[in-house]
Parts: sequence; structure tokens; C-alpha cells
Amino acid sequence: MAKNYNIAILGATGAVGKELLELLDSRDFPVADLRLLASNRSVGERLSFKGANILVEEASDHALSNVDIVLASAGSSISKTLGPIAVEKGAIVIDNSSAFRMSPEVPLVIPEVNPNAITKHQGIIANPNCTTILMALVVWPLHQVQQVKRIVAATYQSASGAGAKAIAEVKTQAQEILEGRKPTTEVFPYPLAFNLFPHNSPLNDFGYCEEEMKMVNETRKIFNDSNIRISATCVRVPVLRAHSEAINLEFNEPFFSDKAREILSRAPGVKLVEDWQANHFPMPIAASGENDVLVGRIRQDISHPCGLELWLCGDQIRKGAALNAIQISELLVERQLVKGAKLSISS
Repeated sequence: MAKNYNIAILGATGAVGKELLELLDSRDFPVADLRLLASNRSVGERLSFKGANILVEEASDHALSNVDIVLASAGSSISKTLGPIAVEKGAIVIDNSSAFRMSPEVPLVIPEVNPNAITKHQGIIANPNCTTILMALVVWPLHQVQQVKRIVAATYQSASGAGAKAIAEVKTQAQEILEGRKPTTEVFPYPLAFNLFPHNSPLNDFGYCEEEMKMVNETRKIFNDSNIRISATCVRVPVLRAHSEAINLEFNEPFFSDKAREILSRAPGVKLVEDWQANHFPMPIAASGENDVLVGRIRQDISHPCGLELWLCGDQIRKGAALNAIQISELLVERQLVKGAKLSISS
């Protein structure tokens, strides 16, 4: 006998929601019943799953009844409203918003990094921010061998981080600019096509934006190490999908690049991409649609004897969001931590 589960995708018609749907199918997750939930304007749409066209329902209290796992990607306000209701009804919520990430009682999980944190959940498990996931996945294997003292990150974030409408807007802007017209700006405050700008999330009193502070605070929570010094500069760049990051690591002792390369070549969820002769390293175009985070250009920091430099690219929609949530779900199933499972005869 094998267990199947009732699944709800909250925010099913968004970029991450559609990716969740595709991954449930392609990874053959044991689904008994699938409920697709979205805002009122998307009600009535139909999305395909395993050959069936499933009707999109309005996200509501009633729609969350008799659900085992809720995969939430509808924004913080919706998660704060419907997440606790889903838990009260017996579901485990895996939330992709920032609503619960820093709540002490909510585990912040990357399965390749801190899988055991899921056992501490009280109904809600948070997905980290996309930039945090990509960075942590690469830094963690090195941190396990020799503790990282300081991280300085610069991110190059694609339009996909702001959703499907942002991707469409950049395409429209590119066409408008090429035709000599003024580019449309609705999702972003400034044109992103043929341009870039610091991440436009709110700034704190120290001049760091919300996106940058997510990398700081979330990494410390995931690593369970409040002493790591972290600084980040987050930038939006005219790339449709997949984020890139330049990472500088400081250790207490030298961490040689050959050793780092050997460790990362066998790290789960990471793929080493380096061809020094051809000057070929990870690119967002190569990372798009890939499960692994691509890492390369690993080299010693010539300005610091204990410094290490690396470059990474990862699909923001996939490992940076949807895939991580699916992997958490798979981990819950593997460890038999999901209540209310439906029994079916395994083929």
C-alpha cells in the first residue's frame, strides 16, 4: 500500500504556482486530489495536470478543507490570512512568501542544508527567499568543512523574481525601446530592459533594502549561526529568468580553491561549471529550467589570504521557489510526517 495526499496550490496561476504544478507532475508526487486556488480574477481558468484539465477555484476557507499539504505562493498577506486557517483544518503549509520566515516557531528549510528542521514545524514550514536559497546551497558544503566567518554577496536578479507580469513587462519594454517608444513601467519603477537598478524593496535606516536583509537574516537562521557576518547588494538586471550571484567568503584560515572545487563538485543540488580555457562559467541562460545551482569561477581572493571568490547562477522560479517547496513536501512524505494521507494500492 502507498499513501497519496490531497494537495492545494495557493496562487496556482502565478509563475511559481504553474511551476509547482509542473513539478508535482514530472516528479510523480503521490497526489490523491489536487486543488488549484487563486484570486477571484483567475477563477474559471483550467490548468493541465496528468492529462486532466483542473478548474481553478477561488482561494477561501472552504477550499482548504480536507487538504494534507498546502503549497502557498500567493503573497504574504494571503499567507498570513489563509495559512493559519489551513493549519487549523489539519494541513501542513509550505509557504513561499516572507510572511513566516523569521518567526521563531516556523522552520526555514532548504532540504540539502537543514532537513531536520522540518520536524519542529507547528503546521507551517517556510521557503527561504530565492537569493538566500541559491547562496546557501553553495556556501553550506564549504561551511561544513570550515566555518565561514564573513559573506559579501552581490546579486544580479532576473525579472522572474517579480513574477510572470514582470517577465512580460521586460519583453514589452525591449520591443518598445527598439521601436523608439517610451518603455512601459507598471511592475517595476524604472525600465529594466537594457537597464539595471538596485533592488527596489524598502530601505532600512542603514541603507540596506529588504531583499538584502533577507539574505542576512535568513542565512543566519538556516545555518543556526548568528555570528556569520553578511553583507549583500541586490540588483535587478535585464534577464528574464534565473538569478546570478557573486560571492566572497572569508574564513579564519585559507580555504584553497582546489579543495572548494572538489567539495562543490559532489555537493547535492550543485553543479560545477568551469572551463577556464574557454572562459566559460555559469550563466542564467544555462541555469534556466535547471534544478541544480550552477557554480564556477572559484578562485582565491587576492586581497585576503583567507578569502575565496565564486560565481553562481540558479533558476529563481525552480530551486529558488517551487522546487524547494516540492522537495520539502517529499521530505515530509519520506519521513511520514503528513497527517490525513489517503491509502491507495501501489502499482
